[in-house]
Amino acid sequence: MFGIAIAYVHDEWPTTHVGRAMAAYVSGTVIGGFCGRALVGLVASSYDWHTAFAALAVANLVAAVLLVFLLPSETRRASTRSRDHGQSIVRLIANPQLMGRRRGFCVLFMQVAMFSYVTFHLSAEPYLLSTAALGWLFVVYLFGAGVMPFAGRWIDVRGHRDALASSMAMGVTGALLTLAPWLPAIVAGLALVGTGVFAAQATASSYIGAVTHEDRGLAVGLYSTCYYLGGSAGGAVPALFWDAGGWPACVALVLIVQMTTVTIALRFWRPTRVHAVPVGEGIS
Repeated sequence: MFGIAIAYVHDEWPTTHVGRAMAAYVSGTVIGGFCGRALVGLVASSYDWHTAFAALAVANLVAAVLLVFLLPSETRRASTRSRDHGQSIVRLIANPQLMGRRRGFCVLFMQVAMFSYVTFHLSAEPYLLSTAALGWLFVVYLFGAGVMPFAGRWIDVRGHRDALASSMAMGVTGALLTLAPWLPAIVAGLALVGTGVFAAQATASSYIGAVTHEDRGLAVGLYSTCYYLGGSAGGAVPALFWDAGGWPACVALVLIVQMTTVTIALRFWRPTRVHAVPVGEGIS
């Protein structure tokens, strides 16, 4: 669904508004992720997990019906001629502009590493947060969702490289804040990290669509593969650093990954700044 959504946005939205459209999509996924956890928790607490899963199924069915009736039909149709997908994959992998797909690996690595291992940090002394309190940390996702519309316009106006640099600067600041011994500062740091990750995700997604004119869905699929491989690594690799040096060592690892992300983008991404029209013009 992720690949289809990105390809749809790039085919149907004006280039001056693609960043905003992708930011809105990412914001929706953020809110959906939070609401999904909240919905399951509320239903399961009153009934059981079977009923909670049924509620999720109903929610997905409602979303599917809304898409059928509310999402505009495509104005562009892909060619129906046969393609050699093996050659297409090789061509996309060899495209230097798409080498930055590895940045997707770094993005989810950062998010999983930070939000997984900070729970160990905050469940220990001097914080001793309960499981329920640790679960409420995900509320900071909503802060990122609120910032995403502004991030989308920043992508359209300033370009992908500047937007990525800004999002990574936000993530670095947030990661450093989590080293403070004060709980509110740690929560604020997590909010900045989450917002930086979401903005970086919107930036990367819109960039891949902008520099890919054929096999866009396939290109996004390759990016998604790197993205979720990064999430898997983000859950496992920091364990080595946690054993060696606790939370500060994990933060150091995340900072290294963030610097790697910016380096990849500056090395392989070309400037893609577009002259955005005022909000409200050129798109309804």
